[in-house]
Amino acid sequence: MSTTRRCPHAETPVLDDEFVQDPHVRYAHMRADAPAQRVLTVTGMPVWVITRYAEARAALADSRFSKDFRRMGAVMDGHAQQGKPRPEFADSIQAHMLNMDPPDHTRLRKLVMKAFTARRVEALRPRIEEITAELLEAMAAKASDMSDVDLLDEFAFPLPIRVICELLGVPEERRDEFRTWSNSLVGGDPESARQAAGAMSTYLVELIARKRREPADDLLTALIEASEDSDRLGEQELVGMVFLLLVAGHETTVNLIGNGVLALLRNPDQLAAVRADPARVSDVVEETLRYDGPVNLATLRFTAEAVTMGDVEIPEGELVLVSLSSANRDEDKYAGAQEFDLDRSTSGHLAFGHGIHFCVGAPLARLEGQVAVRRLIERFPNLSPAAPHDDVRWRFSTLMRGLETLPVRLN
Repeated sequence: MSTTRRCPHAETPVLDDEFVQDPHVRYAHMRADAPAQRVLTVTGMPVWVITRYAEARAALADSRFSKDFRRMGAVMDGHAQQGKPRPEFADSIQAHMLNMDPPDHTRLRKLVMKAFTARRVEALRPRIEEITAELLEAMAAKASDMSDVDLLDEFAFPLPIRVICELLGVPEERRDEFRTWSNSLVGGDPESARQAAGAMSTYLVELIARKRREPADDLLTALIEASEDSDRLGEQELVGMVFLLLVAGHETTVNLIGNGVLALLRNPDQLAAVRADPARVSDVVEETLRYDGPVNLATLRFTAEAVTMGDVEIPEGELVLVSLSSANRDEDKYAGAQEFDLDRSTSGHLAFGHGIHFCVGAPLARLEGQVAVRRLIERFPNLSPAAPHDDVRWRFSTLMRGLETLPVRLN
């Protein structure tokens, strides 16, 4: 007799603002109940969320969970609630490897990795150090006239947007627009996301055309020129890939820095350990990735056929979200998972995903996070919170896990 069960639909949880402000409490209950559970988005669309570590890791590498954007639309339309249509995005924005299955994904990733090499990332270290120092000095100057500063606005946001824009060759005068577009894309408003995607797509077409006319020593030129057996990225694929690298390369690092500093401020003993030994910033970055990583729920998948997760059957044609945040707080994987502990082994955390879609920008995010946290603590050894810990609010996004503001005192 089969032990497979379908998770009941009664009292279905909703991925609303209450969930966003404290998902870990909800996840703990969900993990205790079942490895996968059906929930509703704020628009009323039903999706399955996989919460336990073992099942999440398996799902991220399971080809039965498809990411093909060309088929995803039909699945979403089949689940959309009446009167609440899904936002429409141009194919040029969606045509990137995070939204594809093999063999398309394999081809695109191979071409991108030819341009986005470890050598290119490591070569950025001096520039990241330079930008970090500039931002910290500007923050110190502002703090002299104010009792506190917002660490996100003054440091965590501008550092990665400057790095990724310089890496790709985006002119300085357009960088504030990318921050605005990025915030809209990962927020909860479908219309704002659609408008931001359209504006970014239009600009990227112009930027790519200019790089074809005027090649430079940057990643975008390298992507244009990357080839494998005479194969190159097409125009639509280039737009999609630059879109992905800009948004993912910016948003994840902002949240990694902000979440890591908040965790240290909430755990003074851990902050003291880093002050005593700055080389421990690598532990800070890895434990932050596990404890409160920058991505909450991985991007949508759908079941190409029925899949059993533990003792729960997810039928064919269902939308699925894998909770990286929940998996990384699973006590069956990490003892004392609710504690921020720099001495723990974080091996195997899923903050950057797993399998073929593992984040290509992970080395850059780690590098920026380590430089940012180390230089911040060295420059401001008396860094302290400027507001009660419980007063922080998290940006409304089920995809990203990031703060709205992080007020701090520097001296």
